[in-house]
Amino acid sequence: MRDKVVIVTGASSGIGLACAEEFAARGAKVVLAARSIDALTALKTKLEAQGTQTLVVATDVSKEADCQNLVEQTVNTFGQIDILVNNAGLSMRAAFNDADLDVLRKLIDVNFWGTVYCTKYALPYILKTGGTVVGVSSIAGFKGLPGRTGYSASKFAMNGFLESLRIENLNKGINVLTVCPGFTASNIRNVALGKDGKAQGESPRDEQKMMQPEEVAKHMVKAILKRKKLIVLTIQGKLTVLLNKLFPAWVDKLTLKEMAKENNAPF
Repeated sequence: MRDKVVIVTGASSGIGLACAEEFAARGAKVVLAARSIDALTALKTKLEAQGTQTLVVATDVSKEADCQNLVEQTVNTFGQIDILVNNAGLSMRAAFNDADLDVLRKLIDVNFWGTVYCTKYALPYILKTGGTVVGVSSIAGFKGLPGRTGYSASKFAMNGFLESLRIENLNKGINVLTVCPGFTASNIRNVALGKDGKAQGESPRDEQKMMQPEEVAKHMVKAILKRKKLIVLTIQGKLTVLLNKLFPAWVDKLTLKEMAKENNAPF
């Protein structure tokens, strides 16, 4: 990763922050993108104290112009793009029957369109360097989760987009990697949208029992170096994907039972 130029969206917390630190530790130049400029500035200060060249770009990935600006500022500063990590994401927690449609629109805008916008503008430069496009997806992109209709829809869409992109570019020297972490300790559940579009403010799950974002970041970097196409993390995640292919009806019931264990499950 020495002197590679890496863009990380959603770099202000969770998996994105951990990825930024992991790339920096391996010698990359890191571009930090998120809406929270204060959090990004604090991270920039920390990384630069360790000798990492960084760039902070305030970015709302649901806005095409912001994504274009992110890429342009990166190229103007560092001259190239080697890796794009589409990590920015938003979740929800509400039964579809109760949820405002704007909640689903917002998730699609951030999770799916954010990935499309950033990739669209970064791809010409990644083609030049033979680099990697990364999408941080989810097990919810393989198995629909009750109470997360918008989230699962956005991740299914992301998976299909990345797979098509990879096949289109099979002979062009780039790699497209889909990362599915499973449940990971992060802020995503605290800021998940409820049925009215307001952040729920607390996690319904035990975050201490989940994979830590630093571990996800290490797996991701190793997968990039090995030019892998897909990694599914956590034992629960791998079993879900495998068993859903073999016994989908049984996994439907198991998924409903498991998700119903959450505090104040909305279904």
